[in-house]
Amino acid sequence: MTRRAFYPGSFDPLTNGHLAVLSQAMQVFDAVTVGIGVHPGKTPLFSFEERAEMIRASVAETGGAAAVEVVAFEGLVVEAAREAGAVALVRGVRDGTDLDYEMQMAGMNGAMRPEVVTLFFPATPETRPITATLVRQIAAMGGDVSRFVPAHVAAAIRGKRAGR
Repeated sequence: MTRRAFYPGSFDPLTNGHLAVLSQAMQVFDAVTVGIGVHPGKTPLFSFEERAEMIRASVAETGGAAAVEVVAFEGLVVEAAREAGAVALVRGVRDGTDLDYEMQMAGMNGAMRPEVVTLFFPATPETRPITATLVRQIAAMGGDVSRFVPAHVAAAIRGKRAGR
């Protein structure tokens, strides 16, 4: 039996922090479904297809591509996890603020779908300050984000900025 986890997020853009959490999940589970939340009312920097390709390319570089699937989802995370056949939700935690929020979400998700547990993976020391929001803000102001994202993601961000 394949033990699958569901790792939800916007991944806009994919950061080194996201990859560190995904790497930890890949060590624990047979397979991981990365769920990219798609919200019709929001305009992301990257399309779903672009974000999915960034994730696939990054995972392929680590040699774990066969164990990772990327899907889009709308609605409740626990329902998307159930549809993916996941036994667990994977969440990254950088600090106490993240933990407080994630504990509330884990409690609510557990009440709705007790068969899907939530597992927290700590940020690595070097990825702890990274957020996709800060990466987008730094890039929008012309800053270099190459220390915070994979090289191909940094190139894609530069491409977006050049296209404006």
